[in-house]
Amino acid sequence: MAQSSKDRSEAETNATIAEQNDRFRTTWGADFTVPGQIMLTRGVADLSPAAKAIIMQRVQKFSVFTQDNDPYGDHTFGAFEFEIAGNSYHIFWKIDLYDKDYSMGSDDPADVAVTRRVLTVLHASEY
Repeated sequence: MAQSSKDRSEAETNATIAEQNDRFRTTWGADFTVPGQIMLTRGVADLSPAAKAIIMQRVQKFSVFTQDNDPYGDHTFGAFEFEIAGNSYHIFWKIDLYDKDYSMGSDDPADVAVTRRVLTVLHASEY
């Protein structure tokens, strides 16, 4: 049985969440042991297929976690810039941790049995 977050230190809980977030993000949701959904904002969804492919790859490969963008060490946020066809884009991605019904925050975000992730990809201007 999984250890509840009440039995772990905050650092242990955040490390567990980071590992789960990384598995979900790097597999673009294909690791079904970490359930969730991926959402693109309208601004990202309207980009060209080539731009969306670059964004997907950059989100999956993101590894530049710092105190500024990851103060809790849970890997729930990232930002990057890229250029294609003469256009520059500043992209954010974030992971929110919900209950199984996606109606509110998870009571135990480190427990994949009761947590669902939503990875949202957006233009920085849409934040």
